[in-house]
Amino acid sequence: MAVRKFKPVTPGQRNKVISAFDDITCKKPEKSLLEPLKRSGGRNNQGKMTMRYIGGGHKKMYRIIDFHRNKDGVVAIVKTIEYDPNRSARIALVQYEDGEKRYIIAPQGLTVGQEICSGKGVAPEVGNTLPLGEIPLGTLVHNIELRPGQGAAMARSAGAFAQLAAREGNHAILRLPSGETRMVLCECRATVGTVSNPDHNLESHGKAGRKRWLGRRPRNRGVVMNPVDHPMGGGEGRASGGHPRSRKGLPAKGYKTRNPKSTSNKFIIERRKK
Repeated sequence: MAVRKFKPVTPGQRNKVISAFDDITCKKPEKSLLEPLKRSGGRNNQGKMTMRYIGGGHKKMYRIIDFHRNKDGVVAIVKTIEYDPNRSARIALVQYEDGEKRYIIAPQGLTVGQEICSGKGVAPEVGNTLPLGEIPLGTLVHNIELRPGQGAAMARSAGAFAQLAAREGNHAILRLPSGETRMVLCECRATVGTVSNPDHNLESHGKAGRKRWLGRRPRNRGVVMNPVDHPMGGGEGRASGGHPRSRKGLPAKGYKTRNPKSTSNKFIIERRKK
């Protein structure tokens, strides 16, 4: 997996860096696993804008991803590795022995024709999903459940992974991508390996138009607004804006917004690095 850089033939290509897509094996998705994806443009049911900076974007369909991996003991064969416009990672189309097809998040190193499986007693190999209680310590995992049967909730984006550091009683201790260390029940499932497309963070849009293709409109800084529109607005000339805060006055950059009474606090051993 690599990235492509362009010769500066046009201003938009001068800083453009995109994925080489050399890992993609199929261009057309599986029709039975597609759903329509409607866009709101940031408007509510009255047509009023409730979320700013949303609008436009290329038309796309949603790929139904299997985050539960609950078809236990049935071997699946990887048919294709595909691009998904809804996420940074690649997805893989797998077909089970009974003929059912599903999309999964493709781990790094997964190849077409490879066999994968899920459930208890499965070998801890790349692409296999099994409970955290059966995965060897030190293994890199992704698509981790927070509650048994909930479906994957953590380490799902491109290049993400968590490390299984230890086990204490019926809890496994994971070191997450953010740097946070937390406990998760050993019954929760995780997939062995790291998420595909690790070079995603090297990509550069190169021009504003590429953001518009993704459905993101231009974003205004609070400093350039008037005092009536933003707490950081107003002032003569290029005023710095004072303390950084949101439109509603909530401080940013260092102000803790997490609920101190959150029930999951007891599972967090070490908070993420600032």
